[in-house]
Amino acid sequence: MPEEKAKAKQYFTYDQYGDNIMVPVGPLIVIPIGASKFCEQVNAWLYDRRQAYFTGGANREILQEPGFLRENYLMLPRNLRLETGEGRIHLINTVRGHDVFIVCDVMNYSETYEFYGSEKAITPDEHYQDLKRIILACSGKARRINVIMPFLYESRQHRKNGRESLDAAYMLEELQNLGVNNVITFDAHDPRVANAVPLLSFESIPTTYQTLKRLCKSYPDLEFKRDKLMIISPDEGGVDRAMYYASMLGLDFAAFYKRRDYSQVVNGRNPIIAHEFLGDNVENMDILIVDDMISSGDSMLDIGRELKKRKAGRIFCAATFGLFTSGLERFDQAHAEGICDAVLTSNLIYLPPELLAKPWFCQVDCSKFVALLIDALNHDSSLGALVDQTQKIDRLLAKYNKKAN
Repeated sequence: MPEEKAKAKQYFTYDQYGDNIMVPVGPLIVIPIGASKFCEQVNAWLYDRRQAYFTGGANREILQEPGFLRENYLMLPRNLRLETGEGRIHLINTVRGHDVFIVCDVMNYSETYEFYGSEKAITPDEHYQDLKRIILACSGKARRINVIMPFLYESRQHRKNGRESLDAAYMLEELQNLGVNNVITFDAHDPRVANAVPLLSFESIPTTYQTLKRLCKSYPDLEFKRDKLMIISPDEGGVDRAMYYASMLGLDFAAFYKRRDYSQVVNGRNPIIAHEFLGDNVENMDILIVDDMISSGDSMLDIGRELKKRKAGRIFCAATFGLFTSGLERFDQAHAEGICDAVLTSNLIYLPPELLAKPWFCQVDCSKFVALLIDALNHDSSLGALVDQTQKIDRLLAKYNKKAN
């Protein structure tokens, strides 16, 4: 029993002096928007985490906080939508005095509604509008409103070029004006978008540790040595991310840059003419390509082909978000040709069943991580230990190398 208490104690959320376990801001409620299945996993982890307080012998006054430990922290909103596309949100229970966490997956295209007699998939614009509706329904009643938006809405429209909108910055300003206290996202396309709202608590959290943990589990023969594995950024925008991976793993990194045709626009972007490689010899080396998202996947697969021309070994593609907007067939073909051995993406956004069934796909589970973040925020505690993944990666590699030896 003392060992169990000691193990549970590491999960407690203490005040800044390390003396007392912090009292929650208010009873916890999690409201999903397009993230019901993911939030069910988060809810289970929240229950397990709260039980650790009991087994660790936390102060009685903490355990007696209203709603501190219960099997279900979820509240599913009633999303009512007319056939014209107009919608409204109805909360089935009160949120007065509660600490509300809204988990919004704007990329869940599996949810539909009737629109003038035909079925229409809910778009990111409509998910975001539903988010604002829930905030309005909670405003003036909830003790605090927190938004967890794994894929930051309009994050790729993060800077203004000429006569165009600056949507990501305006979205954050809008959430701030609606009274949101905290915004949590993961691996934002450009974290500097937070500069638009300097008074808003905004966190862009990496999933490096979770990705490496999944990679080590799936490929125990992988060798983290300079002459065996290389980290590669698919473009200049992801260099910082690749450098972090390489620094933590003690590996070399290289990068590609995209040579584009700026004289035309295809599917909303300037088409890529070629991927130019900036790096050392990759012959017989395993490759880990890291990025924030896989959209169509064209860039990743083109880079894979370029690396294979240079006689690279296995190629692993890792991204926080797998959108696969052009389907999965090209990845099936690339896997069959030996261009891509595995693709790793998180379950922070919707993943279709056909993707989960692919032999080349590895799901990175982040539900426990999100539960830990919610619990820490509910206690108004620092997120530093959760956000800084350096020590966890060091422990993971030490454990992995010990098994390998």
